[in-house]
Amino acid sequence: MGMPRRIFNGFFARLQEDINTVFQKDPAARSTLEVVTCYPGLHALWTHRVAHFLWARGWRLVARMLSHVSRFFTGIEIHPGVKIGRRFFIDHGSGVVIGETTEIGDDVLVYQGVVLGGVSLEKKKRHPTIGNGVLIGAGAIVLGPVDIGDGARIGAASLVLSSVPANSVAVGVPARVGLGYPGRDMRELRHNRLPDPVAEAFKFLSKRLELLEMKLGAWERGDSRVDLDSHCENEPGDVIAVFVHAEGFSAGAGI
Repeated sequence: MGMPRRIFNGFFARLQEDINTVFQKDPAARSTLEVVTCYPGLHALWTHRVAHFLWARGWRLVARMLSHVSRFFTGIEIHPGVKIGRRFFIDHGSGVVIGETTEIGDDVLVYQGVVLGGVSLEKKKRHPTIGNGVLIGAGAIVLGPVDIGDGARIGAASLVLSSVPANSVAVGVPARVGLGYPGRDMRELRHNRLPDPVAEAFKFLSKRLELLEMKLGAWERGDSRVDLDSHCENEPGDVIAVFVHAEGFSAGAGI
């Protein structure tokens, strides 16, 4: 009796954790009854757990049929082969598509219209790996076997074609990575106030150019005492390095 009871208690503990996750990540949630009956993201997750259980044990056709039924009722397509961690939440959910070899960590939040897709027809790992605590904004598309690091944020309507480091923000088409944003902005990515890594890079380069022109003018005047490098807030480092390899920059290399 001990083993069945532990399984039973663990099952309902996981259901309660999923419900609590909705309350934590959606301020519109008002009651447990509302969450259980009116949240398609929760329904899709629960159905996927059953489908994934069947898929892992060789019941592939039944698992696909179950995921197809879930797609019909929720508008969310999750392949039964997808591996999903704990406290995963799909907000609104309509139009979400998650491909077969996708791996999703814990505490991930996904909004409507997100696609985690593949770019290869080969039967291998061809979909993204999403780390813990990642937020993926509405309409974002992540393609290929890329890694999205822990705590990363993907801005709404972005197209991610390359891996995103942990604790960074990726925005744009193709998405480019901006680092060093304040902790609050990282935790609460406001989709109407997205950072612009390209604009920030050009601001940095413009400032650097101005400083270099000032230094050249000082040299021409023979004033060797001027140390304009001390006026530069940041070293060029990786900011300029991303422009060196044009191919990588064109593919969405970070800034």
